Amino acid sequence: MTTSSMNPKVDEFLSKANKWKDEYEKLRTIVLDCELTEEFKWMHPCYTFEKKNIVLIHGFKEYCALLFHKGALLRDAQGILIQQTENVQAARQIRFTNVQEIVEMETILKAYIYEAIEVEKAGLEVNFKKSSEVIIPEELQNKFDEIPALKTAFEALTPGRQRAYILYFSDPKQSKTRASRVEKYMQQILNGKGLKD
Repeated sequence: MTTSSMNPKVDEFLSKANKWKDEYEKLRTIVLDCELTEEFKWMHPCYTFEKKNIVLIHGFKEYCALLFHKGALLRDAQGILIQQTENVQAARQIRFTNVQEIVEMETILKAYIYEAIEVEKAGLEVNFKKSSEVIIPEELQNKFDEIPALKTAFEALTPGRQRAYILYFSDPKQSKTRASRVEKYMQQILNGKGLKD
């Protein structure tokens, strides 16, 4: 692993990780062996090939995971890819609960990463099912106009997360309530998180 390919923001992320630290470090080594560029996006280590997102490392309470941005296009020869929720269309996870699992799966993980790179090289795209056209509530649109970064962050969310927010924000009858909901969740959107994350 060449230190030149290591991103200082990821070093910092790892130094603060109190859970899954060993797992993250092992995953990082495996991914960097596959010659991807290490970046830090959405508050997580993210690995790219020619500026295209290939895989992200993230952790939850019960498990940590490698998230393949276009996992739905992988063959999944081992049957290990997990769709996080039914609204997630493109991404798939491989989950781990200890470092030993990662060590044992190293060869498989690399095969999946290389396949994900091939998918990107071939220019394959996930055909997203169009969620019924959702109308962005005015209160949210106003905030987008006011804070362009919010719009960018919102558009970076998965379609399922965007929909959940829009439905939640549109629900109240009074504009005041809708506006206060938007206000309340702005930081969460900016952090790249969904309504229930």
